[in-house]
Amino acid sequence: MAAPLAYALIATDLDGTLLRGDDTLSDRSRIALARAAAAGARHLVVTGRPAPRVRPLLEDLGSRGLAVCGQGAQLYDAGADRLLWSVTLDRELAETALGKIEAEVGQVYAAVDQDGVDGLTLIEPGYLMPHPTLPAVRVGRRDDLWSEPISKVLLRHPALADDELASTARSVVGSLASVTMSGPGTVELQPLGITKATGLALAARHLGLTPSDTIAFGDMPNDIPMFDWAAHGVAMANAHPELKAVADEVTKSNEDDGIALVLERLLS
Repeated sequence: MAAPLAYALIATDLDGTLLRGDDTLSDRSRIALARAAAAGARHLVVTGRPAPRVRPLLEDLGSRGLAVCGQGAQLYDAGADRLLWSVTLDRELAETALGKIEAEVGQVYAAVDQDGVDGLTLIEPGYLMPHPTLPAVRVGRRDDLWSEPISKVLLRHPALADDELASTARSVVGSLASVTMSGPGTVELQPLGITKATGLALAARHLGLTPSDTIAFGDMPNDIPMFDWAAHGVAMANAHPELKAVADEVTKSNEDDGIALVLERLLS
């Protein structure tokens, strides 16, 4: 039997972290995660993607366990194909927050992730998906975004850099919603107080594990709460400077099997 891993819980972001740019997982990463599982560790996906956009990836990984989705707003049970826990973003508050942001920076383009295991991603006219491989439904006008309960709003600006848009949004949204930046072209509004750490902590409790049992991998500022919660935070070489600044170590990029390198070292 493999020797026990130093950490019983391996929490990984997906985009820019575990997955390569083409949304695939390398053979080396698969083998490293399998070795870690053989050593008794649990792998937990912790992602901004909503549950319906994570399901195919979990199937590909052969995962039948838990996943933290929607920036921590959803705890998904892959085996039962159901949400054990979810928090929605009030749609009136979301609409008000958008208005406040646009009053400062001009027109933004918005999309929403609907709540639920079969929720859709809806995009208004002008919004471009940062991940063109992810399915989305274009609606005719912004009002159509609010037809069903939502877990978050995604924002894009035609001219502002992501950091500037996120900073301005935080300054004007106040107590209406939390603002995160989870990838290039991905500034998001989510339920106030909800972070990846919220979902990670809940999942860990379900698994009988603690922060001291956990190593976390990420690449963007939305992973900072997860790093603060976990015993050890590993940023990818391609990570945002804000995450690198709080990481315990920096590994190679997602294209260069950065997660596998760390796990192989811990398993040696």
